[in-house]
Amino acid sequence: MTAKRFTLILLSAASCSFATAQVGDQYHDFCIGVNGGVNLSQISFTPKISQKYHIAPVMGVSMRYTSERYYGILCAFQAEINFSKVGWTEDIYSQNNEKLEDTYQRDLTYISVPILANLGFGKKDHGFKGYFVAGPQVSYLIDDKEKRSETWTTTYGGYPDRMNGVVAQYGKKAENKFEYGITAGLGCEFSSKIGHFMLEGRYYMGLSNLFGNAKTDPFAQSGQRTITAKVTYMIDLSRKRK
Repeated sequence: MTAKRFTLILLSAASCSFATAQVGDQYHDFCIGVNGGVNLSQISFTPKISQKYHIAPVMGVSMRYTSERYYGILCAFQAEINFSKVGWTEDIYSQNNEKLEDTYQRDLTYISVPILANLGFGKKDHGFKGYFVAGPQVSYLIDDKEKRSETWTTTYGGYPDRMNGVVAQYGKKAENKFEYGITAGLGCEFSSKIGHFMLEGRYYMGLSNLFGNAKTDPFAQSGQRTITAKVTYMIDLSRKRK
């Protein structure tokens, strides 16, 4: 799916939340809470760098405004402010295709703000519902750390011995602290008198690059790809019906 087509889908979904034509029950419900979970991330490099999933935490605050039930769909606007740790962990082989003892991990910590359309199917106040979220996400890098093993296998020329010869990432600080992309996910929610409990899976595709991508730069692409699993708890601050 192209980014253009995905954007059109997001705009169509968001229009449900802010539609001027009113169909069915009208709500003015606002809730706030906390979320936490785990990120499984990689950086999509060109030329390619062999990686494992980088596993790290994500946590933050969540806010949601529900406006109406539109043809059976609960339409809401959701925003989050998260501390999110991502990065990459290399799977290192030599030029002779031998597994090396070398290890390398890059930890990138962001303040991330996803702005989401939330479309729910099921019970609004008490019981279970499923939901779909999608929208843009912007992030700002606040910390950049690399971890490498004491064992660091090199060639006779003094460069790290790597199967594809890509070594420019080592010691190279992030050049673009501002990041943006699109995210989407599915979840289930249980609502009760004491609040809303959510379990969700989400995928994020970065549309920007961590490093410069000019012709003279070593990487043509260095965008983030992240799978997130998280739980959220929210309480109602206001509930109104029309």
